[in-house]
Amino acid sequence: MKCINKHYRTTLLCFLCIAALFVSGCGTSKTVLDHPYSLYDSGSNETGKMFAQNLCVTDNMDFGTDQVDSKLAEGAGVFNLSTQEVTYSQNIFGKLYPASTTKVLTAYIIIRYGNLDDTVIVSPEAVANMGGSSVCALSQGDVLTVRDLLYGLMLVSGNDAANVLAEYYSGSVEEFAKVMNQEAVALGATNSHFVNANGLPDEEHYTTIYDMYLIFQEAIKLQDFVTIISTESYDASYQDATGNSVTKTWKNTNKYLNGEVKAPDGITVVGGKTGTTNAAGYCLVTYATNKKGEDIISIVFKADGRSDLYLLMNQILSSFAN
Repeated sequence: MKCINKHYRTTLLCFLCIAALFVSGCGTSKTVLDHPYSLYDSGSNETGKMFAQNLCVTDNMDFGTDQVDSKLAEGAGVFNLSTQEVTYSQNIFGKLYPASTTKVLTAYIIIRYGNLDDTVIVSPEAVANMGGSSVCALSQGDVLTVRDLLYGLMLVSGNDAANVLAEYYSGSVEEFAKVMNQEAVALGATNSHFVNANGLPDEEHYTTIYDMYLIFQEAIKLQDFVTIISTESYDASYQDATGNSVTKTWKNTNKYLNGEVKAPDGITVVGGKTGTTNAAGYCLVTYATNKKGEDIISIVFKADGRSDLYLLMNQILSSFAN
């Protein structure tokens, strides 16, 4: 397998340097910008880091697909965070529906900018029209903490919890979607667009394998996020609208976490996020470590069945993550 990542990163940065020479334009006006475009991430100075310095960078060519049953899914990727390499690439820049892996971005925003100890009251709008989708079974008037809602969001993939969190942060799902798109762009995920916090199907709600990598690699830098996605089950205790106590146990839908699927030898799955809709197929994003102690992100989108999803995930982990 040919590794092109380091070369491509250098080429990309050189191209951006050349492009930066032209953003000032031509003409006689000498407007001075307070913060001209640069290759540095926001908030940095002359000693700052290049935006792509610590990222896995590659081109749009597939590689490794002939060594696994790649036809089981429409897109997949393996990203070694420790070596900063893309080690498996299958349609990683193609636009795909993310289903509930959308909740990775939802959780990231809430954990980074919200307060996990805040108390939230469930609105009637947040739990309306939830029939037939994955929910935490919340009811109007329930009183929960943001922390409880995050566990419901990431473990049982509660679409109702996603709506409640969106309203908590932005006042409405529509306004929260604007925040999601702004945050995605800030993370470099420029080929994505989100219209809701839960991932229910919409033609204008999509991402790519590579964009999901960019979002997920940032999310796992937050310890609260890692703690939540690595939890097998969570006992939520809260009050309903009448003040009575409610206790529910939410179990992780990730088959690596609940013991239904064994990871390949040498691979330890820390956690991740599942997602399933008719349009998106079966999706899974995982954070794992290999026998060298290297951090690995692996993603499979639009597998044609749940068993095939984990079959392909194990194949790419075994062949390209060790």
